Amino acid sequence: MASKQDFTPEEWARVLESMILCSMAVSAADPSGLWGTLKEALASKSKLATSKSDFAHSELVVAAIAELEATEARPPIREDLRKRLDGLHPTEVVQHSLDNLREVSLILDTKAPTDAAAFKALLCSISQAVAEASVEGGFLGFGGVKVSDSEKATLADIAKALGTAA
Repeated sequence: MASKQDFTPEEWARVLESMILCSMAVSAADPSGLWGTLKEALASKSKLATSKSDFAHSELVVAAIAELEATEARPPIREDLRKRLDGLHPTEVVQHSLDNLREVSLILDTKAPTDAAAFKALLCSISQAVAEASVEGGFLGFGGVKVSDSEKATLADIAKALGTAA
């Protein structure tokens, strides 16, 4: 089983960021407005909370979630992401997120091969939860779709970036 000590500080930061960026990619793929964005953010946070028990068999997943949820860890990670993503167009946010996920996939495969599949499954499950959190299109929630074509394409891109695509 892998732990934080198996990674350099930079690698560990990328691993933690991936849990945020996998949801940001889906949100940026088809921006949902204020309420949709709030629903998607809550879905991401909720999925992380339930994943502690869903992925309890992976020490790496549990440790990463615990650190991301720790109040002292959140501000530096979010501030670093804010600086790197500030002013980017949503398509650029998606691309940056996918680049991070490719990097994290390689890091996991190299440094944590026994936990890589579980961590990648976590990232895919967060992405899926965000995609399903808000109805896209329509008017006042009527006539829209649960997961838009843009979100479906981004979910497929995420799976491909993580090497989990069928």
